[in-house]
Parts: sequence; structure tokens; C-alpha cells
Amino acid sequence: MFVPLRDDPPTRRFPVVTIGLIVANAIVWFWELGGRGVDYHVLRDGYYPCTVEGPCHVPAPPHPLPAWEGTFSAMFMHASWEHIVGNMLFLWIFGNNIEDALGRARFLVWYLAAGVVAMAAQTAATLLAGTPGDASIPNVGASGAIAGVLGAYLVLYPRARVLTFIFVGIPLIRNIRAFWFLGVWIALQIWTGGLSLLHPQNGNGVAFFAHIGGFAFGLATVLLVRRRPPLRPAHW
Repeated sequence: MFVPLRDDPPTRRFPVVTIGLIVANAIVWFWELGGRGVDYHVLRDGYYPCTVEGPCHVPAPPHPLPAWEGTFSAMFMHASWEHIVGNMLFLWIFGNNIEDALGRARFLVWYLAAGVVAMAAQTAATLLAGTPGDASIPNVGASGAIAGVLGAYLVLYPRARVLTFIFVGIPLIRNIRAFWFLGVWIALQIWTGGLSLLHPQNGNGVAFFAHIGGFAFGLATVLLVRRRPPLRPAHW
């Protein structure tokens, strides 16, 4: 297990959009907890690949949302405390620097686009290699959009130092270069995801192939939308 604690690249401005996204995710999470609970809302408001190409084998209720609506609702939903806390920690540590390089408005649009591409990647994998039952499992989480942030960070800040908590039998805290941290992260998504790359039910509703798609989107597009050079610490 390895968890980022902080990074060292500075920013020019306060990360309004990054904090706004964290707040929005938190509001949705507490909304999920209220009322009929997380499981109900994941089933009712999550994204179903079968809404792109059916049939959907979903118990009634709920009736799946249209694909476009489910894509955006699922992007702000989570399935557990661990799920949302982990995602928001990654968004806070890495998102502020990408926002700084892209600009606030552009970062918001780009972040949402990363989430859409990530969901499209998971949908394509599920529909091409899965069963109708696989396509009828709801997908939720900001992970795909955040994976886009991580891919962009790897391009713009490969030599940044990420203070990381590592547990490999004993707890350690070490500074790790971003290209190592993120390289290991994306490798672990493939390895730990296992069958979840194609069968999201094995990931408790987390679509691991979306991580791959989002990460690739970040790698491929950040230089096209960057407005200013990234700030680097003096030690670089």
C-alpha cells in the first residue's frame, strides 16, 4: 500500500476549482448516505454500460438513467468511505498543480472531459468483452477523471517529489519522484484490478478500465490545453 501525503511543486493561485470539485463530491457523498442509503443511490443513479447498448438486466426499481445523465451523476458518486477519501486525497494533492497549469475554467472542462473519456473506455471494454450481466453493473466514482489528472501530472511534473506513506510489512515515509509514483500507480491499477478491467462487479462497482482510459487521456491532451508552464521547485 502506498498513499501520497503531499507534493512539492508550488502553484500561482489558490486552487478554487480543485477545492470546488472536492466539495461537490463530498456533498453528493453525504446525499448518498442520507435518504435510502449508498446502495440504493448507486443502483438508481450510477452509470450502466448497458444504456449504450442493451438490453439492461437491472431489477426494477431502479430504471437506469440515460447514458449521458448517468455518466455525469456517477462521476461524483462513490461506493464507500475508503473510495471517496482516497479519491479526494489524490485530487487534492495532484489536481491543484494541473489547475494551475491549465487555468481554472479550462481545468474544469478538461476534468469533466477526462471523466467522460474514462467512462467511455470502460463501456467499450465491457461491451466488447463482457456479458449483458457485466454491462448491467453500475459504475460509480471520480477515479476516471482523477486518473486524467494523474496522467497530466506525469507529463508536466515527472520529477516532482511526492511524500508517500508506504506499507510493505513495516510503515515507511519516503519522498518518491512522480514518474516512479505514478508509474507504479498505473501498474497497480492493472494488476490489482485483475478481472475488473473487463468485469466491474469484481471491483465493487469501481470500473478499473476507466482508470486506464482517464490516465491515457491526461497523457495525450494536457500539452494541448496547458495555458502556462508548470512551476517547479528550486531544487529541480
